[in-house]
Amino acid sequence: MLNKSLIISLYFFFLLFSNIANSTNTLPDIGTVGAGALTIEKEKEYGWAFRLMANQALPIIHDPILNHYINELGQNLVGHADSVKLPFNFFLIEDKEINAAAFLGGNVKIHTGLFLYAKNESELASVIAHEIAHITQRHLARMLEQQSYSNPATLAALAGSVLLALVSPAAGMAALTTSMALTMQSQINYTRLHEYEADRIGIKILVDAGYDPYGMANFFGKLAEKYKYASLPPQMLSTHPLPVTRLAEARLRASQFDIKRIKNSLDYQLSKVRITVRYNEISGSAAVNYYQSQLKNHKYQLKEAALYGLALAHFKNENYIKAHQITLDLLKRQPNNLFFIDLLTDTSLTLNKADAVIQLLQQHYKKYPENAVFTLNLVNALQENKQYKEAEKKLELFIRSHPQHILAHLLAIDLYKTMKNRAKEHASKAQYLALQGRFREASQEMGSALVYADNKLDQARYSAKIEFYKKDDLRLKGLQE
Repeated sequence: MLNKSLIISLYFFFLLFSNIANSTNTLPDIGTVGAGALTIEKEKEYGWAFRLMANQALPIIHDPILNHYINELGQNLVGHADSVKLPFNFFLIEDKEINAAAFLGGNVKIHTGLFLYAKNESELASVIAHEIAHITQRHLARMLEQQSYSNPATLAALAGSVLLALVSPAAGMAALTTSMALTMQSQINYTRLHEYEADRIGIKILVDAGYDPYGMANFFGKLAEKYKYASLPPQMLSTHPLPVTRLAEARLRASQFDIKRIKNSLDYQLSKVRITVRYNEISGSAAVNYYQSQLKNHKYQLKEAALYGLALAHFKNENYIKAHQITLDLLKRQPNNLFFIDLLTDTSLTLNKADAVIQLLQQHYKKYPENAVFTLNLVNALQENKQYKEAEKKLELFIRSHPQHILAHLLAIDLYKTMKNRAKEHASKAQYLALQGRFREASQEMGSALVYADNKLDQARYSAKIEFYKKDDLRLKGLQE
């Protein structure tokens, strides 16, 4: 179980950066944006450390289909942005709050609550485009630059205290408190002007990527209206204040673009349905009633999404036969749809129909061996069908090209445990721990793998990994110092 102090420490870190974003002043005159206090290379290092902490402490959703969707969407937007100097990493966290946030190193976290609130893909994309703009304009680097002018030690103290929270929660919390006090005393401003700039650049990204220019204004307008009189507004309004002038400017900018008829995105609606059923507080029976009512009264945006929701609801309600039949019908209409293939895998394995779904997955895997949905579903199906060696072969190939894929490592741990391969089970656990920045534990697990290894090649590889983890441990400590 995660250490509550660590989660609290990280929460205050996120809150600190978000609250700084609310204050007002002018942008610092820094020439090359953020170049003095935080170089691109140094920001990449902090981005690496942030991903380790996020993997350990945040409720990240390791769902291949949702991850595929959000990364396709995010990278499409990035492809239409200027001044992209960092690789982008988009990830979903299970949180009903309506929010998204950008962090150092090109990291963008998106709450599941955002899907539940946005009406269409353009509204969702507008929020992500806004966060992309914060990163391309290096707004956090600007804040740190300005901060370093008044207190050169503050940048190191703030960044170091955050990283310290990973290895020593109590000490990290104390250091964060001090850093926040320094920040407030110095009145460092991650300014409201940054929000306007992110809106301006974000809407251009949005339109260039083919979305409705009114997506941003519509989403912000609904949000402002809904929580106009709320005593406790959602996180997004705390971290992204919406004064009347900002909303008016968003509408004015949208009016300057040609209005296009944007096709309703099925993938977005399917993602929204998947989150509603699988990652929201709704019982299986309530979900069944909800989607049956939608279909009966034609209260849906896309019928396929409502049927998919009903199939997911039946599966959650343990009515696997109905879920399987609906999914088969959906696949007849769209035989390559990732969402439908994934659910068919679940229903087939539950109904002991592994052979048929393995054949289907093999066909898709031959065409798209790098696709996580096809590959990991195939590995899972092969393991369920006791075809362990074939599952191992596919999984090892995938991990080789996707070494940071956490779900793949979790599947590997389970597979090797089933196969009673102690060496590879410990090695997989080591890689999983390393992705959370737990390098000492990773070294211990790899040491256990070394003990069980029965050939010189594996022994050499495991020994090299131990040295690699030691270096990464020092790398992380170096950032703290």
